[in-house]
Amino acid sequence: MPSVLFVCTANRFRSPVAAALFKKKLDEMGASDGWRVSSAGTWTENELPVISSISRITQKLGIDLSTHRSVGVNKQLLAEYDLTLVMEAGQKEALVSEFPHIKHHVFLLSYVAENRLYDIPDVLDSRQEAEKIVLEINSLIQRGYDAIFALATNLSHIRYVAR
Repeated sequence: MPSVLFVCTANRFRSPVAAALFKKKLDEMGASDGWRVSSAGTWTENELPVISSISRITQKLGIDLSTHRSVGVNKQLLAEYDLTLVMEAGQKEALVSEFPHIKHHVFLLSYVAENRLYDIPDVLDSRQEAEKIVLEINSLIQRGYDAIFALATNLSHIRYVAR
């Protein structure tokens, strides 16, 4: 059963948006059976909702994040997922430094989606900037769906054989 964990800093904006958009794409492609998709934050307080302005923006894309509550990454959570996709290079560096056993399972979303290394910023200065980031994440998920799907599936098979 393939699984993907999207990670950002606070788990209140980018990673829950990415996870919800990837789940939606899996559903649209008729491929959601057996998949686990979630999100977490590298530096977060647990049980906080998505930032309200983000929830309103994602509703335009058919995504309801009203029940989302933030979760912090930890060793156990990371071990439950085949693929971890982060929003920033610093997040990857922090995760691999603290949890070296996942180094072959954590990637920058921009790299997997379009084979380019760049950060997806945590911009909340204005609604327009936040909407721009949501649309960028949506674009990455749409364009990178096949690559994300394939990588998670391959890592799932490797993990299954290693057990």
